[in-house]
Amino acid sequence: MTFNPLLEVRDLSIGFTADNQELMVVDHISFQLKEAETLAVVGESGSGKTVTALAILRLIPTPPGRISSGEILFRNGNSGVTDILRIGEGEVQKLRGFRISMIFQEPMTSLNPVFTCGDQVTESLRIHLGFTKKQSREKVLDLFSEVKLPRPEAVFNNYPHQLSGGQKQRVMIAMAIACNPAILIADEPTTALDVTVQKTILELLKNLQSTRKMSILFITHDLGLVAGFADRVLVMHGGKLVEQGNVTDIFQSPQHAYTRGLLACRPPLDSRPSRLPTIEKYLNDNREVAVPIVTPDERKSEHERLFAQKPILLIEKLSKHFGSFPALEKASFNVYPGETLGIVGESGSGKTTLARVVLELLPASEGKVFYRDCDITRLTSHKLKALRKDLQIIFQDPYSSLNPRISAGSAILEPMKVHKLHRNDTTRKERVMELLQKVGLKPEHFSRYPHEFSGGQRQRICIARALAVEPRLIICDESVSALDVSIQAQVLNLLNDLKKDYGLTYIFISHDLSVVKFMSDRLIVMKNGKIEEIGEADQVYANPQSEYTRALLEAVR
Repeated sequence: MTFNPLLEVRDLSIGFTADNQELMVVDHISFQLKEAETLAVVGESGSGKTVTALAILRLIPTPPGRISSGEILFRNGNSGVTDILRIGEGEVQKLRGFRISMIFQEPMTSLNPVFTCGDQVTESLRIHLGFTKKQSREKVLDLFSEVKLPRPEAVFNNYPHQLSGGQKQRVMIAMAIACNPAILIADEPTTALDVTVQKTILELLKNLQSTRKMSILFITHDLGLVAGFADRVLVMHGGKLVEQGNVTDIFQSPQHAYTRGLLACRPPLDSRPSRLPTIEKYLNDNREVAVPIVTPDERKSEHERLFAQKPILLIEKLSKHFGSFPALEKASFNVYPGETLGIVGESGSGKTTLARVVLELLPASEGKVFYRDCDITRLTSHKLKALRKDLQIIFQDPYSSLNPRISAGSAILEPMKVHKLHRNDTTRKERVMELLQKVGLKPEHFSRYPHEFSGGQRQRICIARALAVEPRLIICDESVSALDVSIQAQVLNLLNDLKKDYGLTYIFISHDLSVVKFMSDRLIVMKNGKIEEIGEADQVYANPQSEYTRALLEAVR
């Protein structure tokens, strides 16, 4: 039997049983991974990419999962070719973490909170390589240095909660490469990270691959992320492999409508479309989708109209200290009616703190917030409650911001009752039905619970709930960060449509610079609790004034 690739997946099919029916989530896919190659598997949630990766390590729970067909052939050093699906559990344990390792998407849930980072990494060294406690410690400190963790000795004794998201992911990478595996599976390893941290993690993985000669199977929903990282790309949709090829061919000449849609629905940095194309449009039409572009003259004219108005919100020297830590320092800016003001910066820059202080969800340490000439930092709790009708927020995680025991319709109706809007529950329910339709949901969704919806649908419920009280200003705090790029495009288009229909004003917060640029009229760049730069969004991107802004932009170009 001839076997050139390091890993070969042949005719793999995986199903999951629910309500006595089997749903095929991976449908007869085949691909190869070569030595020292980076192969990217790209697709949206539900495309089957993570399930495929879990099958390689035999981590599919059975039941409800079932591998109904296929082979996963691995060239295991001098041991020859192994079909991972046909060996015993003991042999699989010898492969996991030793010959084939995996970095999971969320490092906080992948690391055990009750053990130090050092203890967790030494475990695989002692199990697979028989290292002593002293040898393990020395090796882990070397690994922490290799993945560029600051103060390796301190990190060794730290618990996961004491590290930042990027540092936790580096610990996970150190754990994955500890036994020098032949294959590293990286499942969305940068999704929750800022653009600059994302860039350094990708560079780190590339450098580790070069020095260790390992193969990488890189899983992501963002096709744009793999441009300078992968050698070849597999595109998955609905459990099927719809396209594969080298990176250059996929980006320059994508053949499948789904691939073209994935590339197109990401907000561009070099132009300003009035709407983002959606994947459904590409799949339905199976041709290139015309994207309307806003010209510089149109944008200038609109901004002259916007900024001739009196500001709806005026922030003066706003600060927030947690003990001696200055989370926000003397922030001052205006927001105009009908404007979308973007706020961008890395984790810890003060974006969310600013949003919560503006809304009086956190009391300001100093400074003033004027909404229509009223200083809301001086309001009584009774008057502040009445004001909440005008000022709303949409949070990053729609699941945790919805009560799992309350149906979607009730969640939207509840704030109407609190603010005594409409005559009775009958008219309120009619209004909820209108809002559900407005955000792209159906009347039958009224009685369903949060767990019965996808992430994109849950975020639409949160948007409808914010609209229910007829607000004037909405703060969107990382409200599309957890969504697939195609769902993200739909929600961004929806927010812009609602802005026109209801005369809304937005403060749009994100660490994703391309998304913020697409949405924003003006842009604030934050660093370490301070405003680093403020200006018209296109001008900030074309000609950044601060070194920090230039570094942020460089990370996404």
